[in-house]
Amino acid sequence: MAQQIIGFIGAGNMATALAGGMIAKGIRPARIWMSDVSADRLDELNRQHRVHVSTRNSDVAERADVLVLAVKPQVMADVCAVLRDSLGDRQPLIISIAAGITVANLREWLGDLPVVRTMPNTPALVQAGATGLFAGPGVSDAQRELAGQIIGSVGLTFWFEQESELDVVTAVSGSGPAYFFLMMEAMIDAGIQMGLDERTARQLVLQTAWGAAQLAITSENPPARLREQVTSPGGTTAAALDVFEQADFRALVNKALGAARQRAGELAK
Repeated sequence: MAQQIIGFIGAGNMATALAGGMIAKGIRPARIWMSDVSADRLDELNRQHRVHVSTRNSDVAERADVLVLAVKPQVMADVCAVLRDSLGDRQPLIISIAAGITVANLREWLGDLPVVRTMPNTPALVQAGATGLFAGPGVSDAQRELAGQIIGSVGLTFWFEQESELDVVTAVSGSGPAYFFLMMEAMIDAGIQMGLDERTARQLVLQTAWGAAQLAITSENPPARLREQVTSPGGTTAAALDVFEQADFRALVNKALGAARQRAGELAK
């Protein structure tokens, strides 16, 4: 990765997180180019990371060995049309972080280039992401490793052999943070309704969520065993979990993730 010029088309939060993660891993800012429609955003990035910036996508496309496509899905086709003219005969590795845009879409719009499609999630913004990756036709082992290094600069990476599996990744980890945020939100509201002030309720819930995640990550036991360890028969935890089970909580989660997976597939089509 250190020998490549990495270009970002789009300089939103995820692209910025990736650039920051690569710099933290030792990549020289001079090897990173970023383009965006917002000159103010680019000026901020230049001050923050000292990377090269431009409001012209072509400036990045003409230089980069790797192009990370980080624009909104609804404008991807138009952006790719401009990039195709800028690339000419060049064959950079394409990495897409746009939801719902397939490898076939990108190869249709850009030509027969090596494409790695990814499904990141928002914890990548704090270098705690979980990202699924799929390599399209023509991606070499070296390019696969390079893509893994770039995306891995902001968290864990998981490769999949079937592109359709990214729909499941979308349902589980791509959309997953929102499920936990909803749980946090509900617990904070419940604490307030039972008499806690908002600040205290929020701190208690967020620290509990963080602590539970850390315990699950570092423990050799699966989450089911950890749950059993804190659930005394007839105790307070058991009383709460009984309510969840009576409401068929597991079936509700399965139904929700199924809906997210189905929608991901619809968007890809």
